[in-house]
Amino acid sequence: MNSNTVDYSRIKTFAAAFRYSIPVLLGFLAIGTAYGLLLVDSGCPWYLAPLSGLLIYAGSGQFLAVGLFASGAGLGEMLLAELVLNARHMAYGISLFKRINAAGRYKWYLVYALADETFALLSSLPEEDEKGIDRSLLMFYIAVLDQSYWITGSAIGAIAGSLIPFNLEGIGFTLTALFIVLMCEQALRVRNPLPFIVSAVPAILAVVFLPSRFALLVSLAASIVLVQLTGKRALGGGAPC
Repeated sequence: MNSNTVDYSRIKTFAAAFRYSIPVLLGFLAIGTAYGLLLVDSGCPWYLAPLSGLLIYAGSGQFLAVGLFASGAGLGEMLLAELVLNARHMAYGISLFKRINAAGRYKWYLVYALADETFALLSSLPEEDEKGIDRSLLMFYIAVLDQSYWITGSAIGAIAGSLIPFNLEGIGFTLTALFIVLMCEQALRVRNPLPFIVSAVPAILAVVFLPSRFALLVSLAASIVLVQLTGKRALGGGAPC
């Protein structure tokens, strides 16, 4: 009886995780395919696409790496560029510290798999747990599903690119498009324009007045400070963690 109850709970939790992750499924299949196409087009073997999705799993970082390899950039330049690009994940980890730390044995994988899209999903989970759903397991399933979508899309794109010639002009915009869709989803859920305004203002100012290599870090830090200063009003009534 207990085992059947546990199995039912896991199935219900997995179903909920899949339901939450559908926007990422649609986005990652498209973006992963684009990444796989670009990787093969740069001269790399197809199997590096799913392998990098398994071992690296940093979507925008992987896109950047393809461009850096293709341009012949040095190792130091690559490391610095990837550090600057992915430093935003430190802010993600801080804002979700309580939720991830409470996830028990799942927390180490959640730290590893905290992609932008996974962060958006985990931070938008309701504060109150749904009956019959394990919150920690739900977060784990969401992270696993998101990574599996990325690996699958990458493999599809890489295999297709190695078999069929494609015109890849403008395909790199797919990652930006997914970020916009996720932002719209959160805006519809929160129904409070303040957090988006608080984040957009420093981002615009940083892009206009700062060198591109500093704009991301400065705008991210300024947004975090402003959100903390505006308190619950900017968080839609409660902290995301």
